Amino acid sequence: MANDPFQRRFAADASLLPHMADLANDRILIALLAEADYRAASFLDQRLLTDRVGREWMAWNALPDLGPAAPRPDFIFHIGHVGSTLLSRLHAEIGEVLPLREPMLLRTLAQVAERIDRPESLWSPELYRTRLAQLLGWLGRGFAPGQRVMVKASSVITAIADDLTGANGRALFLYVPLPRYIETIVAGEASMAETLAQAPGRIARLAALLPDFPFALWQLPPVTRVAMSWLCEMATAQRILPRTDPRYLWVDFEQFLANPAASLSAQCEHFELTIDPARIDDVLAGPIMRQYSKAPEHGYSPDLRRELQVQAAAEHTPAIAEAIAWVEALAARYTSLGDLPIRGA
Repeated sequence: MANDPFQRRFAADASLLPHMADLANDRILIALLAEADYRAASFLDQRLLTDRVGREWMAWNALPDLGPAAPRPDFIFHIGHVGSTLLSRLHAEIGEVLPLREPMLLRTLAQVAERIDRPESLWSPELYRTRLAQLLGWLGRGFAPGQRVMVKASSVITAIADDLTGANGRALFLYVPLPRYIETIVAGEASMAETLAQAPGRIARLAALLPDFPFALWQLPPVTRVAMSWLCEMATAQRILPRTDPRYLWVDFEQFLANPAASLSAQCEHFELTIDPARIDDVLAGPIMRQYSKAPEHGYSPDLRRELQVQAAAEHTPAIAEAIAWVEALAARYTSLGDLPIRGA
C-alpha cells in the first residue's frame, strides 16, 4: 500500500465510498461523496448514483486492508419502520458523528453469509471473515480526526449483526411492540408493499430459528404476514443481540418518543459519546422531529404518526387481532420466544 497513491488516499479519505459489489466479477463500485452527501442521504443505495456522483469500478483486491487498528463504526440495527433514520439524523446533529445509512455492501455481506455453507457460495468462510473485517475498516473512516461513524443498517442486516459489532463494538437495536408495528405498516401503502415483498425471506429465516415451524407463507393473510415479519426480526435480534450483552442497547421507539431527551442521553452514554443536554434539547426543538426522516422535504411528527396508527387500528381491527393471536400462539409453543415484548415492555 505504501507505494500505491490510490491505496494511500483510500485508506484516509472517507469521500471514497465502497458503494456496491459485483460478486460475479469480484469488484466494487467506488463512489465519490462529500461529507454533506453522507449527512443528506437517507439511503446509500442505488438512489445515490445521480449524474453528479463520480464513480468507478475497481477490483476488490485493489483496495487496501486497513488492519485491526483501524477505527470501526458503531451500528443502529432495527426491525424496520421504527425510527432508525430519525435517530441516525439526531445523532449526526448532536455530536461528532458521521452517519452512513444503509450502505449496500452490508446487504451483500448478509447475502454471502446466508449462503456461506451452500454449494453455490462464491466465497469460502475464511474469505467472508477476511472481507468482513476489511469492510468494517472502510466504513469506519471519518472526515476528521476523532469523528465517529454510525452505520444505520437495513433491517435484514440483523442476521449478521454480531459479526459486524465484534467483541468491542457498540450497537443500538430499535423495535416497537407488535401492535404498534402492525399499525405502522398497514397505515402506509409503501410500507405494506415493502413488508409483503420481504415476507418470503423472513419466513424462511423464522423457520430456520424455530424447529418444525408449522406454517407456509401462503397460509398467512397479509396482516399476519406483517406480524410474522415482526416476529422474524425480533427473534433474530433475541438470538444475535441479546439484551444481557452490554454491547447492545435495546430501545423501544414508542418509549423514545415519550421522552426523547432522556433516551438520547442514554444512547450517547452507551456509545461513549459526549453528552450535551443543551445541544440535545436544541436538536429536538429543531426541524428534524417535524420531518419525515427518509424524505425531509415532507412533514411528519410523532402526533401524526400516532393518528395514523389509531386510524389503521380502527380499519383493521379483526385482522390485527388475528395476527397478534397468531404470534402469541407461537410464543406459547416455542419457549425461546417467551421473552419477546409482544405487547410492550
